[in-house]
Amino acid sequence: MALGLLWLGLVLLGVLQTQAQDSTPTLIPAPPLRRVPLQPDFQNVEFQGKWYILGLAGNEFNKEKHRQFKIYATTYELNDDNSYNVTSTLAWNQTCDHWLRIFIPTSRRGQYNLGNIERYTGIQRYVLRVAATDYIQFAMLFFKKIYRNQEYFKITLYGRTKELTPKLKENFISFAKSLGLTDHHIIFPIRIDQCMDK
Repeated sequence: MALGLLWLGLVLLGVLQTQAQDSTPTLIPAPPLRRVPLQPDFQNVEFQGKWYILGLAGNEFNKEKHRQFKIYATTYELNDDNSYNVTSTLAWNQTCDHWLRIFIPTSRRGQYNLGNIERYTGIQRYVLRVAATDYIQFAMLFFKKIYRNQEYFKITLYGRTKELTPKLKENFISFAKSLGLTDHHIIFPIRIDQCMDK
């Protein structure tokens, strides 16, 4: 009897372990930074100000799971040391939620590391890279983080207005796919007005 219970326990443990392994999604590998463009002669003063998030793509995104994702605003405020205070404003549960981060410049113009990283449990590295911008209409940013030894990346399409032109959408999709993502990993947030002017 005891041997039968031991075998049953081992079988159940094996089933649980298999289910846990199957539930962990396989992520598309994050590209090395050398494969990601960097805006030539990046102008940090011109880049600051409010941007609306018009598109998101990444190895964690899922078109079905994130189909109700709403547009939000992010404001970059340049500090005297050339770091940015970055404030995102999101509509969340009928209120406006604000999220503040600091990004510290690296030796490469247009590339930043998350400041005060020790405050973010589990994050080992977090890099922001301005891949392309014209400063007045759009910007495409690449973010890469290492969280608990797993690499995640996302690409964000910013606009100075909430309008997404077909050409900009096409360019964003092409850029995301050039980094190994598929249509399944690309979302375009629902346009809303709540919290966008706060």
